Amino acid sequence: MKSIAVVLLNYNGLELLKQFLPEVIAHSPEADVILVDNGSTDASVAHVTAQYPELECICLPENLGYAGGYNAGLKKIKHPYYCLLNTDISVPKGWLSPLLLHFETHPNTAALQPHIKDFKQKDTFEYAGAAGGYIDKLGIPFCRGRLFTTLEKDEGQYAGAQKVFWASGACFFIRSSVFHTLGGFDERFFAHQEEIDLCWRIHRSGGDVYALSVVSVYHLGGATLAPSPRKVFLNHRNSLMMLQKNLPEKQRSTLIFQRLCWDGLIGIHHLLLGRIGSFWAVIRAHFAFYRLRKTPIIADKLPAHMDYFPLSNSIIAYFLWNQKKFTLLKMNKKNKFS
Repeated sequence: MKSIAVVLLNYNGLELLKQFLPEVIAHSPEADVILVDNGSTDASVAHVTAQYPELECICLPENLGYAGGYNAGLKKIKHPYYCLLNTDISVPKGWLSPLLLHFETHPNTAALQPHIKDFKQKDTFEYAGAAGGYIDKLGIPFCRGRLFTTLEKDEGQYAGAQKVFWASGACFFIRSSVFHTLGGFDERFFAHQEEIDLCWRIHRSGGDVYALSVVSVYHLGGATLAPSPRKVFLNHRNSLMMLQKNLPEKQRSTLIFQRLCWDGLIGIHHLLLGRIGSFWAVIRAHFAFYRLRKTPIIADKLPAHMDYFPLSNSIIAYFLWNQKKFTLLKMNKKNKFS
């Protein structure tokens, strides 16, 4: 058994597997490449088993989402390290060795990501992770290289290894021992922001999360779950759940109330733009949050802190103060992960 498993979660992704899987296999000699199929109804599993009979396939009976699918699949995978890789990502030759070396030389690193760039514009950071992620005090994610819809070109401004708050689920490296000790992903999330929640628990347990520029991968983006009211619903609901789970009890109610107010404004913004489906998605997300917030995934005894937020409000910074790049943000440098 090799030290790392590159695990691709598939759901009806035949064309993506045809396009990207050959390169992943060819460029990952250090790894066992494993497919976890989330109850696909297309011919993707048949294609993989016919073309790559040596590749292990773990077939789940139904679509459990990103969180549930990976939780179920990784229970059967015993490698010391996991790379959870989207099926729409292109990887270069030699991409794994520098990332494994970082794990081996930084024992406190629990999770990491390479830089993630746009498959179609390879000098530009991609939305899903860019050069490493953060959240503001309202729980809204942002990245080095990506604020809301503004994507930066990579001009070396984020070179090196940097501690960050979260690593992207599009190309997410984690020690298997950490993944299982912390209970894996919260399956209530289904998809979106489950990796941020897991990284928050990593910080609370004393581990580090890194983004490394030594390797870049290239993400097609939107291929596994395209923009839709469903995506709006998942992002809003899961973000609220993440705050409920991880904030200290004394600050939880105040910050969640502030977030609900901002979500109301976001919903009105969708309505004014004629995005009726997205408007209702925000409302439905709130009601779903109320139903789910008292059902924790595990008996969570990790210490909670308020020192993870280098920015109070990314919405104000971006839309009011016109701070469109990460380097323009007025960040609080005193936080638990830097």
